[in-house]
Amino acid sequence: MEIRETKLRGVYVITPQIFGDRRGWFMESWSRRRLEETGIQADFVQDNHSFSEMRGTLRGLHYQLNPMSQAKLLRCTRGEIFDVAVDIRRGSPQYARWIGVRLSEKNKRQLFIPRGFAHGFVTLADNTEVQYKADNYYAPECDGNIRWDDPAIGIAWPMEPVILSEKDRRAPLLTQRGQTLNFVYEERAQ
Repeated sequence: MEIRETKLRGVYVITPQIFGDRRGWFMESWSRRRLEETGIQADFVQDNHSFSEMRGTLRGLHYQLNPMSQAKLLRCTRGEIFDVAVDIRRGSPQYARWIGVRLSEKNKRQLFIPRGFAHGFVTLADNTEVQYKADNYYAPECDGNIRWDDPAIGIAWPMEPVILSEKDRRAPLLTQRGQTLNFVYEERAQ
């Protein structure tokens, strides 16, 4: 398993080692020990699974406020997505910066997103499935979102979304959420 930090500190791309033979393949998709060796601390308590029938379905940008914020470990088990994390921690030197990674059933990559980041993805294939682990339970009263096309963030999506939920279509800009965000940036030891 290769674990590589992205240009956004705390966000990691994880590429599992694939063992294949004439029967098919095998991979270790998650190892607490391997993540902890890299400095990733997350006690996952919930697994989620989404299905999007059409290419161009956008979900996001979503987050949960403290005390119910979530770190996530995502992978695409069918189809392909462009997965995005946005730093929304006030005081962070990376505030409003984003990273985008293609995750697919073929490349088997995963993305670890820590607490204090908004998350979203657009499907790049029909019949796409995404599975992810979360280190906190879903709490509707702490649920929040930011517009997928917020110009202050400037995400370079590989395609315009075709399908959005009404909630995501009406999401506010990051500047409109600014004072309600309760994520605090903490400098990580080098």
